[in-house]
Amino acid sequence: MSDCLFCRIIAREVPAALVAENDGAIAFEDIKPAAPSHVLVVPRLHVASMADLDFEDPDHVRAWTAASRLAQEVAVPFQSGWRLVTNIGEDGRQSVLHLHLHVLAGRRFGWPPG
Repeated sequence: MSDCLFCRIIAREVPAALVAENDGAIAFEDIKPAAPSHVLVVPRLHVASMADLDFEDPDHVRAWTAASRLAQEVAVPFQSGWRLVTNIGEDGRQSVLHLHLHVLAGRRFGWPPG
């Protein structure tokens, strides 16, 4: 989708600080980090949010699997703990309508998160 920021990052039309990638997803540093390490993991397939994933669709399953695996790879250095977050919709504070996972690490997190 040409108007989607994350699709444009995946297509290398918009620069980003790439951290890792695999066949189905890309990981890059968040431009407004909320932790010492804050990486966004974005499936290459455009799906608006987790609420839009269709687990009967093999392409959606592959996209989710690729993103989940890449999130785990990015988090490997943080064995003391890390947080994985996905925001859904306006009230969930989703700012880009392309499914993405926030991998936050490098400090102790509080609870509740909101």
